[in-house]
Order: sequence, then structure tokens, then C-alpha cells
Amino acid sequence: MHRSGASLVAVAALLGLAACTAGPVPTPTATPIPEPSPPPSTLTAPPTPVPPPVAVQPSGSPRVLATDLVSPWSIAVLPDGGVLVSERDTGRVVEVLADGSTRVAGEVPGVVASGEGGLLGLAYLAGNGTRPDRLYAMHTAEADNRIVRMTVTGERGSLALGAPEPILTGIPKASNHDGGRLGFGPDGFLYASTGDAALRDPAQDPASLAGKILRLTPDGAPAPGNPFGNHVWSLGHRNVQGLAWDADGRLWATEFGQNTWDELNLITRGANYGWPIVEGVSGDSRFTEPVLQWATSEASPSGLAVGGDTLFLAALRGERIWSAAPATQGGPPAATPWFTGEFGRIRDVAVVGGELWFLSNNTDGRGSPAPGDDRLYAVPLAPAG
Repeated sequence: MHRSGASLVAVAALLGLAACTAGPVPTPTATPIPEPSPPPSTLTAPPTPVPPPVAVQPSGSPRVLATDLVSPWSIAVLPDGGVLVSERDTGRVVEVLADGSTRVAGEVPGVVASGEGGLLGLAYLAGNGTRPDRLYAMHTAEADNRIVRMTVTGERGSLALGAPEPILTGIPKASNHDGGRLGFGPDGFLYASTGDAALRDPAQDPASLAGKILRLTPDGAPAPGNPFGNHVWSLGHRNVQGLAWDADGRLWATEFGQNTWDELNLITRGANYGWPIVEGVSGDSRFTEPVLQWATSEASPSGLAVGGDTLFLAALRGERIWSAAPATQGGPPAATPWFTGEFGRIRDVAVVGGELWFLSNNTDGRGSPAPGDDRLYAVPLAPAG
């Protein structure tokens, strides 16, 4: 089953642990806005009960879907089965074909790849009759990180991207801590993770775009109901690189720690996750505690996906995939490592048609690439038992 032992700490067992010395929180420069009341229900009968999701786990050996990817960062799967992968250092969006070959669907101009920056997260939004199919991307530019959108044309196997249109610019950039993950939530809004860009203190400022999870309309405006009246959804983050929603519609995020603790967080509107004042479980009631935490040597988590009632975390330095389940049944989930040391650094994960797909990331400048790296893999999922 490819399991291996490693230490992790659940919040329930470490509420008294201080990851660093607590200090004063800078006074916010914006006032939280109360959440609007939902409209009255129009249901005339209770909905049909939906069976609860079940925990799942990898089953069998992973197979290779594609090879020779260059610093791949994000997987985007289209409704018709088309697969796009961003390459951080080349600025290319590569289409993975059914036979395992690849082709360039488009190259995003203006990408400045340096350190951890470059072409990062992807998110796909299907057209609705009045708008075209679009691919959203977050990338590092000359002076900032930014989110752009591009039209997607062609059929599976011949996809093409239009010119990028910036929808949000001015996100702080650095050679590290650039965040970069994108995802459309169940509410139809675009969520984006940003790093603190090595600036630290702005992560506590709700008026800054650094060290945040953002929530945008598809056109790039602050989404209705955001807690501070701007793009910010949550704050106090160091470097979030994974976003995913469970069966109850709740948002989860993975976060790189500094020297001690990496985190899995359950994200709520307007919550403060403590960076740079605390790292990991702190016992400080001013901040929302992580649900799980790992030593940085065992995780350095990037992409995040949900399958059934299980969260899957890609680990870079930890060179493994962590599963955490259950996601929705209450209490801290139990975490299990998979494929430790077998594929090197893991950058992103996705659940696709009953399989777990994942990207190795050994060509990102910090790994030890083997011939054919980097690769896109797939492994079947089966009920955990």
C-alpha cells in the first residue's frame, strides 16, 4: 500500500504548543463587514438525502500519463476530459493528449520566472452561452504577481489559448513565497492564494494583497460578501499553495511554514491564521488554529485535492502524498503518507474520474530529476478500509 511512518500533530493534541512568541497584532486598516443574510428558501419540500461521502485511498501502482514536463505546477482538467498543465519556468500551458504525448496549447507572455515565481496556478471556467470558455492563470510578471484570463478554443487534442487579459494586478512578488493557487468555489467565485512575498507583516493587513486568500468575481472584482469590502477572504498566511473544497462546500488550504510547522487549514470568512505572529498550533485565541500540522521536512505542502471524504496533499520536500480523512465527519482527520521517496517532489494533485493524478516536480531547481522527469501520474482510488 506504499505507506510509511512519519510524525504529524493534530490540533486537538497540541493546543498548548507555541510555535513562536506571540506579539501584538497590527491594527487592521479595514473594518470587517457582517456577512449578508441569505435569501429566504424557496423549497417546498425537503431535499432528497445524499449519502455521506466515504474515505478513499490510493490502490495499486501509479502509471505514467505524460513525461518530459518542465517545472510543472498546476493541473487543469476540462469537462470534456482535456488536460492542461502549466510549466512554471517556460510560461507554457501544455496539453496532455490521450496517448501520453504533449503539445503546447499556448504560452503566456510576460511571465518572469525567477526562484519560486513564474507561471503558477490554473483554473478553468466553462462558457455559459454569453461568455466563452476561459482559462485563468496566476503568474509572476516584471513588477508583480497577477491573475489573467484567456479564451480556450478548439477541441480536445487541439486546444488553443487566446491573449491574456489581466483581471487583478499588483499582488506582491518575490523570489519566494508567491502563493499562486487558483480555484473556482461552489459559489462560482474565483479563489486565489497569495504568499507574503517575504514581507511578513503585510500578511496581517487586510488592505494588502500579500499573505491572503482572495475571492474574486470571474471579471476580477471583489466578490460580494467579502469580509473587508475588498478582495481579501482570509488573512495571516505565509505561503498557501493548495486550495480545495470538501463535500460540504468548505474550503481547505495547505500552507508552507517557516522552519517548524506546515499546516492544513480549514478556511472561513474573515479568519486570521496568525502569520507572522505564530506558526502552527499556538493556543492563541486571536488566531484560527491549523487542523493538522507537519514538520517541514515531512511536508512542504503544495497542491490539494478532495476525493470522497479524503483530502490529498502534495508534498515537495517531504516527497510524498499525504491523505487526511475524514474531511467532513467531525474531529481532526487522520493523516497517512503515500509513495514516500518514490517519485521525488510532488507539486500538484487532482481527483479525476475515480483516480488520483499527481505531478512530480524534480525539475524545479530543488529536486534531483531522473530521465523523463517531470511526469504526470495516475493511480486508482478505492474505499479506505
